[in-house]
Order: sequence, then structure tokens, then C-alpha cells
Amino acid sequence: MVGAHLTVVCSRRCGLASTLSGSQASGRPKVREAGRLHRKSARELAEYARSDNPVETAIGLAALNSLLQEDEERFVRLNAAEYLASRGRGAAVALIGHFPFVERLRPVVGELWVIELVPEDGDYPATMAPLLLPRADVVGITGSALVNHTIDGLLGLCRPDVPIVLVGPTTPMSPVLFDHGVTVLAGTRVRDESSVLRTVSQGASLQQVEGAERVSWVREDRTTATQLARRGQEAPDPPTES
Repeated sequence: MVGAHLTVVCSRRCGLASTLSGSQASGRPKVREAGRLHRKSARELAEYARSDNPVETAIGLAALNSLLQEDEERFVRLNAAEYLASRGRGAAVALIGHFPFVERLRPVVGELWVIELVPEDGDYPATMAPLLLPRADVVGITGSALVNHTIDGLLGLCRPDVPIVLVGPTTPMSPVLFDHGVTVLAGTRVRDESSVLRTVSQGASLQQVEGAERVSWVREDRTTATQLARRGQEAPDPPTES
């Protein structure tokens, strides 16, 4: 199911990804074999993750997320916004994506640089990422960077010692990402397939989706993050992708 905000593929479980349709409505490429995708295996759909068509890429990533054998025993209660606020006190925080919690972060961190493909007031354009990310002490990256294939370049710009949080429903809950520098995976887990499909089909944003919950996984060598997770600190509403 390709919804206005989210894409869903159900196989071993339901996987989610953010729907990115591009900025030019008249020139959007067609989805290959649309209308017959339900006949494909999840592994075949996962190949769409390689596509340059963002709608196809979302389908592929949702398929990948549906196939992951998640280790739920390692999931913790950790709000991404609270983690970024805690680690960002007196420090420079860079966010890839204008998250809903941006204004709540501004007064509690040292500096806040919001980097966006389509900047809002006070944001920096994506062209500033090579200048700002190497200077950041804490980094939050929208999972949508997997959809538009910018994730490798963004991670490569970050210093190896900084905490990096990958946030949003596209985020694969896979330890493979820890090998590439990510510290915290803050994703979404589907608990009620029918509720998710119903709300996504009616154009729901992540905040409106029923039957899903936020989950986090902390890389084990990050002691501060693990301690924060174990305390189960509460925070404002969990963040979503830009």
C-alpha cells in the first residue's frame, strides 16, 4: 500500500517507509508494474530499494523492513527527541530534516542547525551539510535519507565519535547500521496490521497511524545512551520524519 505519507509492505511482518513523491507533480516517474506488485515476493519488492524513483525506493525499503528478523529484546524505551536534547546540552546539534520537535530543542541545546532539502525559515539548505555536519557534536538524521539515497554521504560527513540518531518509520531496526556509525535506531514497529493499513490508506501521517508504536535500539558501546534508555525517561510526543 502506497499512502500519501507512508508506504506499507506486509510479508513476515508489516514494514513501513516514508512516501517521497518528489517535488514535480507533472514529471514523476511511473511505478513499474503498478497494479501487480501484490504478486511479487517481498524479496523481489526489496530490489526496488535500489531505484532512483522515490516511490519505488519507499516500496523497496518497506519490503526490507517487513523481512527483518528483529531482536525485540534489545529494544528500549528511549525517545529520540529526549536523547538529542540530553546529549545536545551545551553542544552543537545538526538535524537532517525539519522534525516536529525542532522548536523544543532550540532552547536546550548549545546550537541547532536544521538542514533541509526544502528549507523553512531558519533552516539551512542541503548544500550546507558538508560544512555543518563535520562540526556537529550530535546528529539526528531522518530515515528518509535512505529513500533519497543520501544516507551514505551524510554519515560520511559526521565525525566518528559523535552520537548519531536515525529517526523515523523508514529506519530499519537492524544492527548493520551500527557498523556504519549510527548510535541509536529510532523506528516504528507495526503491532496491528489491519489498523495500520486502514489509517495509511486514508492518508494518515505517522502521528495519525493506528496500530504502530515507536521503538528504539541503542548501540551497546554508547554507555550514556544505554543509561538514559534504562531510566525510561519520558519526553514530548515521539518524533517523526520530516
